[in-house]
Amino acid sequence: MSNPRVRKIADRIQVIVAEMLERRIKDPRLGFVTVTDVRVTGDSQQASVFYTVLGAEEERASTAAALESAKGVIRSEVAKQLGMRIVPTLTFIPDALPESARELEEVLARAKQQDEEVAARRVEAYAGEADPYKKPRVIEDDEDDALDDGSDIGFDADLDDRP
Repeated sequence: MSNPRVRKIADRIQVIVAEMLERRIKDPRLGFVTVTDVRVTGDSQQASVFYTVLGAEEERASTAAALESAKGVIRSEVAKQLGMRIVPTLTFIPDALPESARELEEVLARAKQQDEEVAARRVEAYAGEADPYKKPRVIEDDEDDALDDGSDIGFDADLDDRP
């Protein structure tokens, strides 16, 4: 749908179908429907209408049946409002976006829970010493004892022997 004319046709079909579902189609099987997108082929022969339904699986199935039965009425209204010589054939396709978004939210929630568990374990058990920073070693000062032994050769011993 890189053609701007085809994009305008798709946008107009989306508005027409949404208005028809809201105002003119009175099928009791029709649930709370939102038309999310319309894609028209380059030759304007086929139009795929993507929709979502709020509710459980049986509501989605009944809405799909209601849309299939109302397809002819909706197509004739699209033909009347568009004024085109060849009207695209409508195909209603349930949009997978809500299910994909729900699965993504579940994956993100699990990842967040696992991150919180790892953070809790990190606080509880620290791998290593209590104080991980190295401190300088303290050496006891025994220099006086070393000089008394006479084992150290130092300048002090030489100075004491002088006349």
